[in-house]
Amino acid sequence: METGASAPDRYPLPTSDEARATLAEAARIRASATALSATPWPTWFATTLTAYVAFFPVAYGGLFADDRWLLPKAAWAAALLSTTAAYLALFALAARSWRQRTGVALRFDVLPKRATVPLAIGMPALLMGPAWAFRATGQAGWLAFGAVAAAAVSVGFHLTFVRLHRKTTA
Repeated sequence: METGASAPDRYPLPTSDEARATLAEAARIRASATALSATPWPTWFATTLTAYVAFFPVAYGGLFADDRWLLPKAAWAAALLSTTAAYLALFALAARSWRQRTGVALRFDVLPKRATVPLAIGMPALLMGPAWAFRATGQAGWLAFGAVAAAAVSVGFHLTFVRLHRKTTA
């Protein structure tokens, strides 16, 4: 270690312009990392998710139906369990490939609460409610309504996600 040379001599303090530029760069990097971690799902996964949420009300309703309705209950249960397992596996694959490609994990906490809270509350009701209405009324139209509405919400949320990402990165 040198004697006689003090820390300020070896590392001069930045000027106020240099300090502002460094802080601006740090803010830009932070915003970029946040935007990257909030990037929309890959299109293949958004399509898979939409297909899954469209199928779920019909399959769940099949569990409530008479054994004579399209398929036996055991077949509806197997279809529901196998599609859920496939969805979870694809979700893990999408998250892992995103992390490998960008170095940033997919994050939900960077999304606006005004979008995620209604989705977190409304989607379960939208996925399961039509099956209960089908059970009460015997009208299969409830299941069709649930499938179409869930698919529309999925596509709408993905498009909103894309728009928010573009606004953040622009």
